[in-house]
Amino acid sequence: MEMPTPNQNVLSRKSQIVERLQSVLPIGAVIHTESEVRAYECDALTAYKCPPLCAVLPASTEEVAAVLKLCHEMGVPVVPRGSGTSLAGGALPTADCVILGVARLNGVLETNYEDRYIRVQSGRTNLSVTGAVEEMDFFYAPDPSSQLACAIAGNVAMNSGGAHCLKYGVTTNNLMGVKMVLMDGTITEIGGENLDAAGLDLLGLICGSEGQLGVVTEATLRILRKPEGARPVLMAFNDNEVAGACVADIIKAGVLPVAIEFMDRLCIETTENYAKAGYPDCNALLIVEVEGAPEEIDEQLALIKDIARKHDPVELREAQDEEEAARIWLGRKSAFGAIGQISDYMCLDGTIPVSSLPMVLRRIGELSDEFGLKVGNVFHAGDGNMHPLICYDANKPGDLELCEAMGAEILKLCVDAGGCLTGEHGVGIEKRDLMTHQYAQQDLDIQMAVKDVFDPEWLLNPAKVFPLDSSASRRMAAE
Repeated sequence: MEMPTPNQNVLSRKSQIVERLQSVLPIGAVIHTESEVRAYECDALTAYKCPPLCAVLPASTEEVAAVLKLCHEMGVPVVPRGSGTSLAGGALPTADCVILGVARLNGVLETNYEDRYIRVQSGRTNLSVTGAVEEMDFFYAPDPSSQLACAIAGNVAMNSGGAHCLKYGVTTNNLMGVKMVLMDGTITEIGGENLDAAGLDLLGLICGSEGQLGVVTEATLRILRKPEGARPVLMAFNDNEVAGACVADIIKAGVLPVAIEFMDRLCIETTENYAKAGYPDCNALLIVEVEGAPEEIDEQLALIKDIARKHDPVELREAQDEEEAARIWLGRKSAFGAIGQISDYMCLDGTIPVSSLPMVLRRIGELSDEFGLKVGNVFHAGDGNMHPLICYDANKPGDLELCEAMGAEILKLCVDAGGCLTGEHGVGIEKRDLMTHQYAQQDLDIQMAVKDVFDPEWLLNPAKVFPLDSSASRRMAAE
């Protein structure tokens, strides 16, 4: 993956830059030795690594503003970082950049149950937001698989989703406002305590902007009452395409489960060996969960099971109690870790229309044979957000490049099927050079013109999202 040549002028001033950062931050908040900065040399896309110039860990919005103002004055690129769980390389450093981590911004600032919102600092983890309100029977809906570790800052940057986004939407549907610092140090607030703020929808612009427009330090999030109950049903099939067709039929029937998750044989067998969830012997598995009052759950599941029976399932297993429900979910939630136990892998994130699932799954199988690389499919089938896991050997010369080439073909397939390059992981560096498959140059120019407004010098995360050729003149003008 190509990255810009580091700015030698910035590299030559490292001591001066570190000294000035130390002057605006508390002791210990600037990390700059060669051994220490290696902790920040990559995010969860571990195939690419580059130690940054230094890393800073501010603990307040004002400290973030001081860092950005200083870096703006000195012409130093800044790469914002939440918890470093990005699978698209969104927080990958360059050698001449300052990593700005928000891990110390992790407080709860306000909870308002009457108006159903919580205001938190952006370094707080996703799961701990629900943890802060669950005693009052509330929860925060977006639930990425990495929710134990991933930060709200990254969720906002990538517009993250999760298993339950089919019913509750993704981050942008649950984000009410942000406090954000622009590259020149200006502190601004967008949105607020209501879902519909006055004026232009700048909040919709910020959510999913991948750290290109500013650094979010606080977020006001919608919280919801916990449902009266929830119950999953496990559906096993002998064919991926048949399972995909079943998903399409459930959605077409108008019933709205809270989640529909898909796993193929490689993922089923691997997670069964790893987590012992008791999954059946089959080629494809769906987990469909509905929620509500007991009678409402019974009615929805009856309809869903009727639809599934028309596709000749190997097994239908409805959870009879909370323990069985937890076991049905255990394998799905262990899938990524389980695959990691047997192989290096690259996790893709393409989105397609649900009706295209059978065709896309069939074509992914064909590509797996053509490239000679195994693929495990585990994803949010209800909203068509696919996560093919391409297995490769990081120690085998050429295997990473082969994996990347196959991944590119799968992502192009998603676009050609009427979907897009990313559902919740972002573009980062992983899909940056594929943007031209989805967008014409004029489309990219319009998107880059938005960044020009917020960050005219292109100092915030400058080598991400846009193909390097497309952004070259803007980035060079800033040097």
